Amino acid sequence: MKIAFYKYQGTGNDFVMVDDRNLQFPVSKEFIASICHRRFGVGADGLILLQNAADYDFRMVYFNADGGEGSMCGNGGRCVVRFAKDLGLFTDQTKFIAVDGEHEANVEGDIIRLRMSGVKDLERYDEFDFMNTGSPHYVTYVEDVTDVDVVNIGSEIRYGSVYGPKGGTNVNFVEVIEGNHLSVRTYERGVEDETYSCGTGVTACALSAHLRKGWESPVKVETIGGTLEVAYSVNSEGELSDIYLIGPAERVFEGELLAES
Repeated sequence: MKIAFYKYQGTGNDFVMVDDRNLQFPVSKEFIASICHRRFGVGADGLILLQNAADYDFRMVYFNADGGEGSMCGNGGRCVVRFAKDLGLFTDQTKFIAVDGEHEANVEGDIIRLRMSGVKDLERYDEFDFMNTGSPHYVTYVEDVTDVDVVNIGSEIRYGSVYGPKGGTNVNFVEVIEGNHLSVRTYERGVEDETYSCGTGVTACALSAHLRKGWESPVKVETIGGTLEVAYSVNSEGELSDIYLIGPAERVFEGELLAES
């Protein structure tokens, strides 16, 4: 059985995309993990199925690189929007459904502007912030983000006694460059390694910086894979809404997967 696939990337966060509107993709953790393996497969941070959904342009179903179905992926969301546009499912604006609910997005040239879900489970401490921006994120601040052992420290927090029993968390290390400008490195749950960029993580870091420093929208965020922007609104009570992740996404190549019939 041959399955057409398309490889997309958004600021270095890369995904295998499959048009699964016919629901023929053979979902299994082992098969998806083998596709995402960077030595024995195509190689990707995750796999995304694009499926039909009533009242929406499409449904996004996201799987982590380990083959397990994942929580919302912001960069994956931007990439699947680009994929859907390339398939001709919409012109400039779209509405789709994902694991965390409804999303809207619009495309302007190379830039995807994706509306994110609202912040949940916000916890603020002296040394870090924790929040769910579609996926759970631990956000801590450092003097020099290039000098952080992201994998070892990140995995300790991800599997530690606080968040490990809850399924773990993504871990973000943030350096303030200047006003409204951050540099971020992220240990990603499911990938179990540092990623070039994490969209829900970038969103969490920008919102954390707003809460700590009172920054107005937008916030520019540098990642290993490139630059993203997070825009948001704040009401008179300080509540956040209209949260957008903004940045590029592109098709890199396409091919065929071989699956057992």
